[in-house]
Amino acid sequence: MHLRAAAITLTAVLCIFTTGCATAEKDPYRELGPGELALRKITDAREIPDFTEALKNTDDLDAAIAHSLSYLAKPSSQSFFPSAGLTHEQVRVSLEEFRAMLADGDDAKTLNAEIRRRFDVYTTVGYDGEGTILYTGYYTPIFEASLTRDDRFRYPLHKLPANHVKDPLTGETKGLRGEEGSIDPNYPTRRELLNSGMLDGTELVWLSDPVEAYVVQVQGSAILRLADGTEFEVGYAGTNGREYKSIGAELIKRGKLTKAELNLDSIVRYFRKNPQDFDAITGANDRYVFFQQNSGGPFGCLNEQVLPDRSLATDKTIFPRGGLCLVETVLPTHRNSARKVSRFMLDQDAGGAIRAPGRADIYWGSGDAAQQRAGRTRSEGRLYYLVLKDRELRGREKVAK
Repeated sequence: MHLRAAAITLTAVLCIFTTGCATAEKDPYRELGPGELALRKITDAREIPDFTEALKNTDDLDAAIAHSLSYLAKPSSQSFFPSAGLTHEQVRVSLEEFRAMLADGDDAKTLNAEIRRRFDVYTTVGYDGEGTILYTGYYTPIFEASLTRDDRFRYPLHKLPANHVKDPLTGETKGLRGEEGSIDPNYPTRRELLNSGMLDGTELVWLSDPVEAYVVQVQGSAILRLADGTEFEVGYAGTNGREYKSIGAELIKRGKLTKAELNLDSIVRYFRKNPQDFDAITGANDRYVFFQQNSGGPFGCLNEQVLPDRSLATDKTIFPRGGLCLVETVLPTHRNSARKVSRFMLDQDAGGAIRAPGRADIYWGSGDAAQQRAGRTRSEGRLYYLVLKDRELRGREKVAK
């Protein structure tokens, strides 16, 4: 992200079957059954949400729509459709028409009625078949760093190895290319990569704290401040293709923290107090993330900029890329409280822990405030997709002819 698909949401790092996370009775990671789609069209008008509240706050919404349309204008985007039963044309034209409606400047009440008249509304089936989604959050950290190693900055983020092979369309890791050109799919684990020296010479930038370097791996992007005051932006370039394992789970398994104690601050405090445990515990996670220098990001899996409070990460194997969504849930505010929200967002990103129809991840922005909100985002809610009605789509095609 460019793809963030290999990065893991901050909450997922901590989420070890605690309140709001998966339990035996409530499993947000339930996968779709054979032939089951992630979206279901609502046919009972009483189930369609009221959009009035969401239409009262449209800051940055036009920009977010523009990013989705930019992605859908790329010929390669058509390869990922149909998705959840929706075509590329349905998603693209729906965005164009919705954007035009917003530009007309009608009040929220009028727009609400117009949306209900012209758009079909799809609901996610959720993890329970009833549309329930578990929302979490992610952010872009800001840390100090150096382009050269010294006594303070000793912990690197690495670029992709020169022989790294990935699918040119999806970005999926295929393996490492050997001297004879064959591809070995058995990519080394995190521990093997770091202990073998095979990444020597691929260092992109250096951080002063191994925990901070690990957080960047988890989030998939970062803004790094160099000594001369300039900012060095890094973003996801790929992974070793190995499965992710939560360090929170490992800390609990080893009896270092309890479920009740587990949060980002407690994990950071533990490692700074017990640095001798860091390599062993993080080494239990086989996944390793590689980075590249970016500018103008951070970027989601559409290779388009993600925007705070407007960009959503879902499982891109089952949800339509770039789609127009309505999020209904309870979200944290800047004042350490929470409130019920109804907000339009765009489906523009993915995440290693964002799998199955019952999970979604909200991008909160960069810095400390975003970190706090991302860490506190864990609530159930509903997720809807807006799609122009077939008659509206056909009418538009006739006008075009």
